[in-house]
Amino acid sequence: MDSPRIVLAHWNGLDFYGRSGMAAIESVGRVLDPEPLGSFDDERADDLLAEADVLLGHWGCPKIDRSVVARAPSLGLIAYTAGTVKGTVAEDVFDHDIRITSGAPANAEPVAEFTLATILLVNKDVFFQRDVLRDPAISERRQPLSRPVGNWDKTVGIVGASMIGRRVIELLRPFPKLRVVLYDPHVDADEADRLGVEKVELDELCSRSDVVSIHAPDIPETRHMIAAPQLAALRTGATVVNTARGALLDHDALIVEVETGRLSAVLDVTDPEPLPPDSPLWTLPNVYLTPHLAGSQGTELGRMTDHVVDEIRRWKAGEPANNEITRDSLGRIA
Repeated sequence: MDSPRIVLAHWNGLDFYGRSGMAAIESVGRVLDPEPLGSFDDERADDLLAEADVLLGHWGCPKIDRSVVARAPSLGLIAYTAGTVKGTVAEDVFDHDIRITSGAPANAEPVAEFTLATILLVNKDVFFQRDVLRDPAISERRQPLSRPVGNWDKTVGIVGASMIGRRVIELLRPFPKLRVVLYDPHVDADEADRLGVEKVELDELCSRSDVVSIHAPDIPETRHMIAAPQLAALRTGATVVNTARGALLDHDALIVEVETGRLSAVLDVTDPEPLPPDSPLWTLPNVYLTPHLAGSQGTELGRMTDHVVDEIRRWKAGEPANNEITRDSLGRIA
């Protein structure tokens, strides 16, 4: 195929690709309309889907299901520029001979970088000490740390050897005095050795870690996997970092612990998201909330564009995808 016909689908009014990104996309295909589809429920969508070879999605892409695919007889590739396709691509689409790809590897990089930075900063107690500098009275609202501050002779617990979890492990390798322990029931001892980590059970991970960083997928089996028993096992002064999904962490149990000043938390994701206005997590001095910003922002969007352009090129050339999503993998991804 010389020039596949590409249809864009994402939130209207947002320019995710920029001029250079659009030029890169147009180097591998012909964009039928530069204005993205924010809905598949109008005549313009009917006209564009009827011609589409590639459906190029991004954040805000309307749900793609069997009814959408039925209106796109030439569709051979659904290339999602951003992370997870859960909630965007319905399971019935996998009944069709259409390649589905995700930009999760590109979006994993900034999340892993954010996580590394957070681990290094919380081990130095940067966030709390910044606020103590502003208001010395808050120092009384946290229990004394059980271990001194610093990034020497500390243990980092990684929950989930996901794409992001594995990248965090890689980024921690230049810090040999930060021991890494891993909980993931799908990783055996040999694979843990290859990753350079020690495989442990979840409760042991919590009891040994100075920082616990959550990177598991949001599936029924992982809901509230970090709950009261796991939080109770953490040593006083430990920090929980969640850049995965809010539902993995039992917020009621977390509130009990952080209200005592025994633990700290850095939450880029919450459950629900955003939190209710009356949640104590908004105002506790040992809880640091960020608005789901660990993923790609600003210039980092260019990495996702490069990834999806390469996926289109690979499909066009008959090469294997870099990150193909299958029905079997759908239940394991974030």
